[in-house]
Amino acid sequence: MMLKFSANLSTLFQDRPLAERIAAARAAGFGAVEMWFPYDVPAGQLRDTLREHGLPMIGINTAPGNVGAGDWGLAADPRRRGAFIESLHDAFEYARVIGCPNVHVMAGIVDPSISHAAAWDTYQANIDEACRLAAQHALTVMIEPLNAIDRPAYLLTRQQQAIALVETLKRPNLKIMLDLFHLQRGEGNLIERMLASLPYAAHVQIADVPGRHEPGTGEINFGKVFDALRAADWAGWIGAEYFPLGGTGMGLGWMRSEAARGPAQTASAD
Repeated sequence: MMLKFSANLSTLFQDRPLAERIAAARAAGFGAVEMWFPYDVPAGQLRDTLREHGLPMIGINTAPGNVGAGDWGLAADPRRRGAFIESLHDAFEYARVIGCPNVHVMAGIVDPSISHAAAWDTYQANIDEACRLAAQHALTVMIEPLNAIDRPAYLLTRQQQAIALVETLKRPNLKIMLDLFHLQRGEGNLIERMLASLPYAAHVQIADVPGRHEPGTGEINFGKVFDALRAADWAGWIGAEYFPLGGTGMGLGWMRSEAARGPAQTASAD
């Protein structure tokens, strides 16, 4: 089977306006796009641009809050329930207009004045509510562990935490956004952990370690990773969410090589 790749427009083609990034992604051979925070562009305008270039937007994030003040999501803070619910309504309506099926609901930083247990209880209740509201729009809620090296105060940092939450809430529209950069950097044992999380995942994202650049610039053997995804019959999208070491176009050799490799080879029986 052939793997499907999506361009993250928050990290790729950053030298051009958003509409031109979509056109560039199409020209480069990506079959879809995704983005962190598209909200500066009116939803109707983005919808029309996506249609013009024939690319679906497959994932966006909820708004992070006040990034300058240290926010990176609102779901773990019991004092900001109202702002969190407002961010859900905004994200889900935006996703509905542009036809985006998945919304990553960001967990957020644990405030030092709040216990980890209290933050987790708040997060679990907020994700449950997010799933209830998302179901009204036929949307999937994604949760993403971020590595504790780069985000040491982030609530959700390990795959097993995410799996446990999915199993606890039992919401059919709750899935994991499986980011292989964060998984390798934060936990290691990449392919085994990836395969354990894959049945719970709606989306996979890639970047090499260290540096968070394109595949082939670091320690991850992406040939083995892609073969493992094929062997697992992964039919979902794989998001290129990395910061190119040079220009975006210069760093797309990995995707051309992967397309040339084709389906994984199976061992012969002779």
